[in-house]
Amino acid sequence: MHENSNGAPRSWKARARDLRVEVHALSLAARDPRVPWYAKVLAACIVAYALSPIDLVPDFIPLLGYLDDLVLIPLGVLVVRRLVPTAVLDDCRARSRAAISEGKPVSWVAAAVIVSIWAAVAVACGRWLLRGHAASP
Repeated sequence: MHENSNGAPRSWKARARDLRVEVHALSLAARDPRVPWYAKVLAACIVAYALSPIDLVPDFIPLLGYLDDLVLIPLGVLVVRRLVPTAVLDDCRARSRAAISEGKPVSWVAAAVIVSIWAAVAVACGRWLLRGHAASP
């Protein structure tokens, strides 16, 4: 379990705040010239998905809906943090804390991509269903 410097367990709220700072710091790192291109690509994907107002798996779906928020995003952040140089990440974290105190960043481009994925899945399912009904007597 994660603990504060005094040994007390950290609250979920504190962990969520820390994750928000980390995600925004990764968005800044994705634009930093000192970061390798492969880390930038992965960071951009994680950040776009984390900041998107729409989830690929909607939260109302039992268990799976929160899986991305509780497992996938933190794992993605951990992987990208290992790829970004420490000095760059420290600088980006400081800038992130300042930016978050002014307002919440949202990725509308990521939201559009996720809506497009859901629309494509809906169209594919619709065509599959229509094909199945047309072929049956």
